[in-house]
Amino acid sequence: MAERIVVINPNCNEQVTAGMSAALEGFRFADGPAIDCRTLAEGPPGIESQILSDQVIGPLCRMIAAEDKAASAFVIACFSDPGLHSARESTDRPVVGIAEAGITTAMNLGQNVGIVSILANSLPRHVRYFRAMGVAHCIAGDLPIDMTVSELADDGKVFRRMSEVGGRLRDENGADVLVMGCAGFSRHRAGLEEALGLPVVDPTQAAVGMALTILRSRSRR
Repeated sequence: MAERIVVINPNCNEQVTAGMSAALEGFRFADGPAIDCRTLAEGPPGIESQILSDQVIGPLCRMIAAEDKAASAFVIACFSDPGLHSARESTDRPVVGIAEAGITTAMNLGQNVGIVSILANSLPRHVRYFRAMGVAHCIAGDLPIDMTVSELADDGKVFRRMSEVGGRLRDENGADVLVMGCAGFSRHRAGLEEALGLPVVDPTQAAVGMALTILRSRSRR
């Protein structure tokens, strides 16, 4: 079987999926795995609360189980990493969550990690997760741009808000590396990095890079 990484957007927003796929173009190469970005049709327009995060776990695990024989690895492309541990029980393939991958990648680039999130009600969910991961002490701050996932189509407004929030994290919280706390931010990584003068991690790219590393190291045994 040819290797294939399935990147699952757990919301039903096709524009978010398309943006992620475009941001992953540089990770596709001739002798590498196919990178197939999929949308969870049963998902909400955006995962913006703990309830919505929990609601997608069942459909997400069913999609992973259905794709199991045709996939080499899975990426859950939502910064809440919904159902990550349940997903890992649904398949023998590697399953990488973008929040876990994004934070651990950022910790290799700086000492104080700033998170640019979407909404204020996402922050308690993130704090719980950072504590569970044992990395809360590395988080300089987590600030929202106060826009819903459905509003992310307004590129100009999104970038302005991300730049403002990223600047606050840098100047007021002492962040020396930023992580974009939403898969829908992917297309803004390079611009944000240039505008703020800090390393900026796209967690979806980080997760796919991790999946590629796992597959490549196994193929060299």
